[in-house]
Amino acid sequence: MDTNLTLYRIFNSVAGTGNISRSAKELYISQPAVSKAIQTLEESLNMTLFIRSSRGVRLTGEGSVLYEYTKSAFDTLKQAELTLSRIQGLGMGHIRIGVSTTLCKYILLPYLKQFVIQYPHIKITIECQSTYKTIDLLRSGKIDVGLIGKPDSLKDMDFYEVRQIEDIFVGTKTYLNNLSLQLQEPSVSTLDILKNANVMLLDEKNITRLYVEDYFSRNNIKTNQLLEVSNMDLLIEFAKIGLGISCVIKEFIEEELSRGELINLPLNPPLKKRSVGFAYSKDSYLPDSLKHFIDFYKTLEN
Repeated sequence: MDTNLTLYRIFNSVAGTGNISRSAKELYISQPAVSKAIQTLEESLNMTLFIRSSRGVRLTGEGSVLYEYTKSAFDTLKQAELTLSRIQGLGMGHIRIGVSTTLCKYILLPYLKQFVIQYPHIKITIECQSTYKTIDLLRSGKIDVGLIGKPDSLKDMDFYEVRQIEDIFVGTKTYLNNLSLQLQEPSVSTLDILKNANVMLLDEKNITRLYVEDYFSRNNIKTNQLLEVSNMDLLIEFAKIGLGISCVIKEFIEEELSRGELINLPLNPPLKKRSVGFAYSKDSYLPDSLKHFIDFYKTLEN
């Protein structure tokens, strides 16, 4: 569109007031400037938009058609300004969060419960994906922040640690006793258990699975029976019914461990603890809603 938007704004004002003098006062410009702008617009469109008279101006047929569009456009812009003002005043906005199903349930939900109380007008969208998929979504700008297990490299991301987690292997006492009987041993080592038990791990697309596989490789641990499961909750439930030995996050089964419902198998050396936290792009624009969220979880942790 070659015509200057200012010309349409002046036209819209004159059409609405029906008076050049009144429009000049409304727009804080001189009457000759208003008249000149209308003339320029008419010449640009090659048509007459107003019929002039001593009592003011009135729209031609073409002018009436144009006014319907300019009025709608400027009304929409005004509504947009009012909406932005409300967003700023009420702390409104939209945050897109990427997180795995497990971290969402055990870590993110407690944060959100308190955050929405303080910022009830902020819309929140949750994308449940693996850590690697979440990082891809962050880098492509499809989400604003991700709750992830910290990978080896996050050069283009800021990372704020929320907590550390420890991966452990667990099973029921009954399953372990039955395994000892099968091996005809009064007691068996963790290494014997991992070699002979039905070992249950998250699927290969998960960062936890890769972490455990690396541990197995470095310590020359091989498993004969392996069951892949899509999420942590299923690993926990399968272990509780005695289906095998599950690799789970210790902090998420404290109650089962304290009740003796699941037994923690000692590893030598143990799996090192990992960091879980919020990641967001260093270079992307941070809207106010995301700044509120970042400040909130930093304050909450401190």
